[in-house]
Amino acid sequence: MAVLGMIFSFGIKDVIDILLVAFFLYETYLLMKKTGTTTIFMGVLAFIALWILVYQVFEMRLMGAILNQFISVGFILLVIVFQKEIREFLQALGSNKGIKFITNIFKPRGKTDVEEDISYIMPIVMAAMDMSKRKEGALIAIQQNIPLDTFVVTGELLNANISARLIENIFFKNSPLHDGAMIIVGKKIKAAACILPVSQRHDIPKQLGLRHRSALGLSEETDAKIIIVSEETGKISMAETGQLYMNISAEKLQQMLANKK
Repeated sequence: MAVLGMIFSFGIKDVIDILLVAFFLYETYLLMKKTGTTTIFMGVLAFIALWILVYQVFEMRLMGAILNQFISVGFILLVIVFQKEIREFLQALGSNKGIKFITNIFKPRGKTDVEEDISYIMPIVMAAMDMSKRKEGALIAIQQNIPLDTFVVTGELLNANISARLIENIFFKNSPLHDGAMIIVGKKIKAAACILPVSQRHDIPKQLGLRHRSALGLSEETDAKIIIVSEETGKISMAETGQLYMNISAEKLQQMLANKK
């Protein structure tokens, strides 16, 4: 009878409620897929479905009460297990990504922000190519929506215009700023010799050094794009969203920086 009552009282608010929950679950699934925790996510969904069947549909009070206790404790456990993912979500929520999305909807058609800001990419690509030929190590982090202020303060502030020559001079072997990472914000080289978090993953190839591990570490905590030039091989790599793309060409690097597939 309770189920029939719910069916007949189904209205527009319920449709909106279902759509919002579906959207939230889909976005959560994409986040879990990106971080490799899809199995845990599916297990949580299965447990919630079981709880709804037992407690809401079949109204099994005793079993429902036991599952309620697991739900209460499970929420705390999920916060502990997914603390890094929750932190990324809150950082993204606190950034200006949502505001940009809304303003872009009402913005008159013409040049997009990507088209207007794409001019900074070529100097970075040219510098990466030159350093690759000379086998000069480099680590360049480009801020996206999540601010990198926490890491900027660990280095030397520059606030300089982006140019290939300046980038190459900073990573020149005898330069006092060549160790550490350069952080680019907008169209400015914000800082150099910055310290980045090191990834603790066990599946990283042993031949990769600290630059690659630091690039992966930052990409796991933020949505930054991090370029690596290997000092040993001269090969160019890029880390993004916890993934490492190795031995990429200058053309591929330019496409990835411009968000082109």
